[in-house]
Amino acid sequence: MRIVLVGPPGAGKGTQATVLAETLSIPHISTGDLFRANISQKTELGQRAQAYMSKGDLVPDQVTIDMAKDRMEQPDAANGFLLDGFPRNVSQAEALDEILKAQGIKLDAVLDLEVEEDEVVKRIAGRRTCRKDNKHIFHVDYAAPKTEGVCDACGGELYQREDDSEATVRNRLDVYHTQTEPIIDFYKAQGLLVTIPALGEVKDVTQRAMDALKK
Repeated sequence: MRIVLVGPPGAGKGTQATVLAETLSIPHISTGDLFRANISQKTELGQRAQAYMSKGDLVPDQVTIDMAKDRMEQPDAANGFLLDGFPRNVSQAEALDEILKAQGIKLDAVLDLEVEEDEVVKRIAGRRTCRKDNKHIFHVDYAAPKTEGVCDACGGELYQREDDSEATVRNRLDVYHTQTEPIIDFYKAQGLLVTIPALGEVKDVTQRAMDALKK
């Protein structure tokens, strides 16, 4: 099965991608992982990406497309994959269509994790991270520490990362609406789009996605 997962920041794409890929026994291919792997392994594509990133420039679409194409051609993706973070815009979606067409395969579904914008802001802006150990993360509403501002695990100070501020979150949402959201209409026109309500427990959202895929 070949799936694309889309949705705004804070919709739970990373969590659902991991669970769904494991359930379906297909590799989870995320843009972040592709960049980290290519850069750490010093591949030609990684070096090209690093050259742009080191100057603070955006990595061109073609570099991202080439990384994704290379990953999808690996043996473990022969029977399917789940794409997370790619395609990020209509140009990348069109390129993905061409890549799959050349291989004589096609997408089975595009799952759109739907969540209200205010809920996205609440989810992300409510995060609090431990200064001593960034692995310890709490939430003022959903996973509050026993003592406000103090990490349950090590007693470290909890703080709000700059990336998690409401202003940053709303800016990320603006970028999503402008750049990525148009691919929803692109895939809807192809009859591939399936909207999944992303509110609720992780297992419930996963079950909705699995039920939709079975149909």
